[in-house]
Amino acid sequence: MAYLLDLVYLLLLVAGSPWFVYAAIRKGKYREGLAAKFLGRVPIRTGSEPCIWLHAVSVGEVNLLAPLLARLEQHHPEWSCVISTTTKTGFDLAKKKYSPRTVFYCPLDFSWAVRAAVKRIRPQLLVLAELELWPNLIRATQKHGARVAVVNGRLSDGSLRGYRRIRPLIARLLQSLDAVAAQNAEYAERFRDLGARPDAVYLTGSIKFDGAQTQRHNPKTQQLAKLAGIQDGETVFLAGSTQEPEEELALQVYRELAAEYPTLRCIITPRHPERFEQVALLLDRSGIRWQRRSRLDEDGADPQARVLLVDAIGELGAWWGTAQIGFVGGSMGTRGGQNMIEPAAYGVAVSFGPATDNFRDVVALLRQRDAAVVVASREELAAFVRRCLQQPDFAQQLGQRARQLVLEQAGAADKTCELLQTLMTEQV
Repeated sequence: MAYLLDLVYLLLLVAGSPWFVYAAIRKGKYREGLAAKFLGRVPIRTGSEPCIWLHAVSVGEVNLLAPLLARLEQHHPEWSCVISTTTKTGFDLAKKKYSPRTVFYCPLDFSWAVRAAVKRIRPQLLVLAELELWPNLIRATQKHGARVAVVNGRLSDGSLRGYRRIRPLIARLLQSLDAVAAQNAEYAERFRDLGARPDAVYLTGSIKFDGAQTQRHNPKTQQLAKLAGIQDGETVFLAGSTQEPEEELALQVYRELAAEYPTLRCIITPRHPERFEQVALLLDRSGIRWQRRSRLDEDGADPQARVLLVDAIGELGAWWGTAQIGFVGGSMGTRGGQNMIEPAAYGVAVSFGPATDNFRDVVALLRQRDAAVVVASREELAAFVRRCLQQPDFAQQLGQRARQLVLEQAGAADKTCELLQTLMTEQV
């Protein structure tokens, strides 16, 4: 089975090689960590202490690990926690966020690569964030004698449809998992329906609620606000985790309202760093005075620049704390939305587009509590921002309901930590 998968992976790699070469040359992707990805040459763990290997694909999952890591290391400082990622942005953030812990690129699911990596790390437990079901990696880890758990598990509509087409294969894989910590009852039932053992599926809630900062006066947010020259009495409209053409929509909304509301400021944070330059060109063409986040440390804040491009990784969570009005990107196209919990936790008046399948459960909670607004067009986004400016009480109450909801949902990290502790103590 492993060699058949290797063949399939190789065929897919060959078929996609033109795209990979293009992305490596034009966008700088896939260049790093080749020895780890293809040969499993990850750092060799030399200690003899029990080890948990936590795998997070990219930025969202890397941030997700923070409350879980904090609890695991608080209760068991004698355990070693190592972190792997798939993307460069995830790797860079993990190195910045979790140093001096060991951080490395996860090997691709070739049998030889994952065997080598498991031999070097020697984990007692492999923790996969959300939904990273790689058969060879799971099999190699279990053959080593370690357990495997999925945390913050979710199965979107698209994932469910895809897995149902290969249900006989996915069922065997899910049956082999030692634990699945699902975000909600619907996801838990989907895991069971696809073949996970009922006694291995747990309802823990979403760790993303635990990892959200709820205090605007935290040191990082205050530092960034001071760096950007944001003054008391100014209103910040932040468009976060944006995809094309959401930056342009946000800019158009700002342009429409800026003259009428001179205290309005706009912050734009694209989802992918390879688009920073593209958005910078858009801002240049707009004729609006703007500034880059990457220049603030050296140049200081330009008091005439009312638009800020955040061309930095891993800061969006803190920037949300500077905003009163927010738009969560990835929601105007087919992306499926991005994390709206972070702005909600700060009490930002939150809006997002109609395409939020990736956060359908969170969106349902927010809408049930009248704690967010869905905008389907530039006109609706402009109307929302205008209403927040004209009716500060409306914006404040919308944000307060969102923050209260986040506070009520906390606790998933504790439940997940207890589950992982049980799995580990059975191993050591």
